[in-house]
Amino acid sequence: MSEPVAPAGVAILAALLVGPVLAVPASSAPAAKAGAGRPSPAKPDPAMAGFVAGLRADAAARGVSEATFDAAFRDVTASDPAVLARIRRQGEFSRPVWEYLVGAVTPARLTRGRARASALAQTLAGIERRYGVPASVVLAIWGIESDFGASAGSIPTIRALSTLALARHRGDLFRGELLDALAILQRGDITPRAMSGSWAGAMGQVQFLPSTYLAHAVDFDGDGHRDIWGSEADSLASIAAYLKDLGWDPTVSWGYEVTLPQGFDLSAYEGDLAGFAARGVRRTDGKALPAASGTGGRASLYLPGGLGGPVFLITGNFEVIRGYNTSDSYALAVGHLADRLAGGPPLAAPWPVGAAHLDGDGIKALQQGLARAGFYRGDADGRAGPKLREAVRRYQIDAGLPADGYASPALLSHIGSR
Repeated sequence: MSEPVAPAGVAILAALLVGPVLAVPASSAPAAKAGAGRPSPAKPDPAMAGFVAGLRADAAARGVSEATFDAAFRDVTASDPAVLARIRRQGEFSRPVWEYLVGAVTPARLTRGRARASALAQTLAGIERRYGVPASVVLAIWGIESDFGASAGSIPTIRALSTLALARHRGDLFRGELLDALAILQRGDITPRAMSGSWAGAMGQVQFLPSTYLAHAVDFDGDGHRDIWGSEADSLASIAAYLKDLGWDPTVSWGYEVTLPQGFDLSAYEGDLAGFAARGVRRTDGKALPAASGTGGRASLYLPGGLGGPVFLITGNFEVIRGYNTSDSYALAVGHLADRLAGGPPLAAPWPVGAAHLDGDGIKALQQGLARAGFYRGDADGRAGPKLREAVRRYQIDAGLPADGYASPALLSHIGSR
């Protein structure tokens, strides 16, 4: 399971939106799942004991009672080695986009997703009416995050977050997430034994980090608990509520696969959908590009495999999906899976399977090279995204290269030779 990446400001937003922390009797929270809360996987570690002790005062300041705190950490005596081993293994950031898509949009997932769409049609329709996010997009995220609830993760969240916080993975992020998880337990939406998810502390069927849960999870089934572990209705509605809060625009799709006319000027890669249509850009499914105007009509070209591979016009909704997980591969997989679940065709253009591509270290080297050349600002984190695409395009335009925005090994060599 991938590590969801909280977009900038989400943890702060969560803190601002959290209301008074109220204790709820544990018996009123959802029942614990089998297998959750298993004993700690290693002998007691004094470093973990010291970390937990140092957390107690901050938890109390958040309104977490001594009883809640002690129950949460009862089985946390050492770091989980399985969690530590996973820190550097994230498929959506280390594999080429086409390999990620093959694993994310499978015939089996499409079959299961269509069955779930039929079984939950009424619930999904109600969610779409309330939040304005298409049911197919909600289903796609649910499918990729937890295989439609079937694989939500069984690692105890408190242990996972404690391991990551003690290791200072990504600085203080996971310490803050751990305090947010304790606040969730104090509110009574879930018990410590039932609070489980991925190795990265992402929880339940929707793989929300605790800060995201506090800010965006909803109780759609009206039982008094925001249950993203056991309730399909709450899980699906929480996905939709989160996307709406991130700025989902219901007037346009996430993007469209398109073809470009001969001699198309790639340096003009942003504009209105209507303007792209006027320049001869056509959807591969034969439908017309929407005549949207204003912010909803803005789009940009995205060539995730470079020239010769699929070409997309992506809208602001693509960036909304990236707010759920900052990987370009993830956002594209969600968008394409949503289209397929809604009855759309497979991609028309082939991927450059077998072609050389940059891994995380290669992307980092490219970022550093672009920074030295004056085209890239920001951390060299080894992750592709809109900032890198923009820097690549500006470099390509400056160097007289086709401005496809593709971070390729050839481009890295070109920068090194200038």
